[in-house]
Amino acid sequence: MSEQLISSTSCSADNLFAGGVQRAVTGVVTLKAGLAYTRGTVVGLITAEDKAVAADSTKTDGSERPNGILTDDVDATMADVITTVYLTGEFNEAALTFGGTDTADDHKQTLRDIGIFLKSNVKA
Repeated sequence: MSEQLISSTSCSADNLFAGGVQRAVTGVVTLKAGLAYTRGTVVGLITAEDKAVAADSTKTDGSERPNGILTDDVDATMADVITTVYLTGEFNEAALTFGGTDTADDHKQTLRDIGIFLKSNVKA
């Protein structure tokens, strides 16, 4: 009798994207060591180091200005990590993470200026 091998996986949508009109373009950044980051984290670049951290409007080192949105969860707790970010696209503002106490409203206009558009997803 032959053995049957069955494998199953599950997939759940994280609702990061919110529309398909604006094309999502990716780029590469170096995340600064010290934290684990989640997919959907909005990052800014520290000007002096050219390294990305979560965008925080209270900073004055360059990271207060969003540069992109992380495409994946990234563990940079022990060392800097080169990873990908979305540079343009349409995203669900409720699925984004920011530094400090920032919210999507704090960065909505700046994100629009770089081609990232925030929207609210509606449940069906």
